[in-house]
Amino acid sequence: MADSFRHYLFIYRYSFLLKFVLGYLQIQLGVILSVNIWIFSEVKLQAAQLYENRKPPSSSPLNATQYDLELSKPLPYRFLIAAPENFNPDLRLPPPPPKPPENSNPPTTSTKPGTPSAVLESIDTDYRYDTDNFGQTNLFIEPTLQLRLRNGNKIFLKTGFDFFEQRGVESVSNFPLQVGWQGKIGQVTLQTAAGVDVFDRLPTAINLNAKVEAPILPARVSPSGKLRSLLVLSGNLEQGPYKSNARTLENQITAWRFGPDLYWQIDQNTSLFSSLRLGNYNDGNSDVQTFSRLERKFGQFSLAANLFTWSYDRDLERTSGYFSPPDFLVYNAEVAWEGDITKFLRCRLAANLGRQRLKGEFDNANTYQTRCTVKLSPTIEADLGYSFSNVRNQDTGESAYGGNSLTGQLRVKF
Repeated sequence: MADSFRHYLFIYRYSFLLKFVLGYLQIQLGVILSVNIWIFSEVKLQAAQLYENRKPPSSSPLNATQYDLELSKPLPYRFLIAAPENFNPDLRLPPPPPKPPENSNPPTTSTKPGTPSAVLESIDTDYRYDTDNFGQTNLFIEPTLQLRLRNGNKIFLKTGFDFFEQRGVESVSNFPLQVGWQGKIGQVTLQTAAGVDVFDRLPTAINLNAKVEAPILPARVSPSGKLRSLLVLSGNLEQGPYKSNARTLENQITAWRFGPDLYWQIDQNTSLFSSLRLGNYNDGNSDVQTFSRLERKFGQFSLAANLFTWSYDRDLERTSGYFSPPDFLVYNAEVAWEGDITKFLRCRLAANLGRQRLKGEFDNANTYQTRCTVKLSPTIEADLGYSFSNVRNQDTGESAYGGNSLTGQLRVKF
């Protein structure tokens, strides 16, 4: 009952702040959209051209509808439970499995007057609200605009509002702003982004990231549009403020993180994801993090095994504020169900049971999660999910840890 009261007290306390944030986002989006308002007059024409360019050749067993459905699938539910978000406050979600390479001809360049050089394709707004039983709260509201250029490359504009609250520390508000680009050189996909993080009471910080993704084995797609096999290797580089909690931000901790990802679609129902991250922090610390997941699907059900390891050179949680275990291990098994409840509602239920080891001591590691997708219209979808986990993201001594996460995403396509 006390927990419920504190929860509603938090909502009441910051209701005026959220109103301010929504107004702020509306103003920012209005400015961005006004700059690109001339794009909309030709959206239908450009969309039709892009659709024609994305069609597989006539010899392909795929029809255009099936192919487009496969390429436009959102982040797979199967990564949500085992994601490092439950183990590491820095890595929110592992990347989705790479899309099959688009079997299309190079986009044609129109010389007709008035053809737009860029088209607004979508606006995706991510929401995340994390709480735990030690008084830590993190809130993220981040919309991303995606534009496709005439040559097929993409531009991303990301902004939003983040809020961090923690016992014994003054709360911190963050306004991120980032501009990104994505393009291809042959079969290699390149993605870069850079921006700034503006804080209400802390100095502004720079953020950047880069990713290179290349297929090792070509994609094979079934006539129904499902991915049969694929092997992709990617390299990742990130730098920016370490958004773990209010204390870490107050100490102005930043980090470089880099390493490879490997995704292998072994067959239509079996996949393997593996990730390695090396980190260097501006307080002199460093870490090594690995995550692997093997999954097998059985119709609407799936089984998965997950393994996560994390080790730091030094434990600086008391001074720098972030969870920095010298030896942390989590392994678990997951059982999940995913299916359509109605024509416009699809849900996933999952639970995983396992063990976690911190400083040589073992404990249970359990996570329970549900997530649903509502198709509001042919161009609008919304996700809403909730998870509870006792996998630690801070050193709590002998006390039990429990964390709650409320997540969501609103996707609007044009």
